[in-house]
Amino acid sequence: MPIKKPTTGKLLIAEPFLDDSNFERSVVFMCEHNEQGTFGLVLNQTTNLSLNDVLREPVVNNLPLYLGGPVEQNTLHFLHQLPFIEDAIPVGENCFWSGDFEQIVSLLNVGKITEQDIRFFIGYSGWSGGQLEEEINQNAWIVADADPSFLFTTPSEQLWRAVLRRMGGEYRVKSHFPTDPSLN
Repeated sequence: MPIKKPTTGKLLIAEPFLDDSNFERSVVFMCEHNEQGTFGLVLNQTTNLSLNDVLREPVVNNLPLYLGGPVEQNTLHFLHQLPFIEDAIPVGENCFWSGDFEQIVSLLNVGKITEQDIRFFIGYSGWSGGQLEEEINQNAWIVADADPSFLFTTPSEQLWRAVLRRMGGEYRVKSHFPTDPSLN
């Protein structure tokens, strides 16, 4: 069942016909939501880059980079399911944002972290206070619960449809909407 009110640890799912090239068919994880605004990471926009493309020292377990959003694409962020990472910020059940990057690099180099544990992002998505609520009221976004085990294991190109299907009902129907209805 969808949740109308955005909160930290929830998902923003773009409505099928959202007319914004930055967020078309996106699934955004809300890392922080308060009266000042919202910080989130798009989970299903891949790039042609990998982690080693942005690090000074390469890591052995080189993972893909996702586009977290259109803001500050010169920044690196990460979401993970690793509760033992120092300074990690809990943002939901079994989901953490950020943490000790040196510890992450060390664990990547010894093969203790896989793609099912962590996702790296360049840039982020941001909304000022009240902006996201206004967009939700205009039916641009669906707010839903997040299941990190599902989010980290579902291929990014299938994530938008898969999340809607799991929600069932009218959302399952929306998952089948064509990208361009005029081609239907």
